Amino acid sequence: MPRPAGAAAGAGMLGITVMSSTLGGWSALQASAGLRRPGKRGPARKLPAAAGAPGLPCRSMIPLRRAMPEDAEELVRLRTVMQESLSGPDPDTGPDTDWQPAAVATLRRRLAEADGDLAAYVVERPGGGLAACAVGTVEYRLGGPGNPQGTTGYVFSVATDADMRRRGFSRACMEGLLGWFRDRGVRRVDLRASEEAEPLYTSLGFVRTPDPAMRLRC
Repeated sequence: MPRPAGAAAGAGMLGITVMSSTLGGWSALQASAGLRRPGKRGPARKLPAAAGAPGLPCRSMIPLRRAMPEDAEELVRLRTVMQESLSGPDPDTGPDTDWQPAAVATLRRRLAEADGDLAAYVVERPGGGLAACAVGTVEYRLGGPGNPQGTTGYVFSVATDADMRRRGFSRACMEGLLGWFRDRGVRRVDLRASEEAEPLYTSLGFVRTPDPAMRLRC
């Protein structure tokens, strides 16, 4: 899978900061932008690009849509670029790509599930492929105070190719994904943010959490 060099690393298991957001109703920003509640797949929707974005007039529109099974390879490519931008490939062995075929197969299967627990929102690259994405899943745990249903959203892959940055693409993808979480009744969303991406998530309502992150590799 050929790929442009570099991407803006957003959220993933290699991130450094645990952040969480409590979701309210449909945001005024999404409504004013004409973004429909994204419970179902549909044609590309358009959101206003960030004012003053390099290479785009202020009134340009961003073609945002929900990902489909045929986007699986591009989503894995962008995830690879995100991971490499955080940790870099091994200088001795180069990038590890053994995991990619299984990841592509999993994404194709799960994106084909109309009412599944995984969704992605993407911006297409002019000429083909994807320029940016945000991928998330709904996790189920025992309920508790403030979350009786026990549902939590988790954002694990946000990336924009380096030559497509600073055009509002990651924000648009995140707005679409957060809208999908709202439609699923999810009121809390977690992610791990790189230092570079933390201002974006803060502007979307995410805050740092006091919970320490730990991991066991079995």
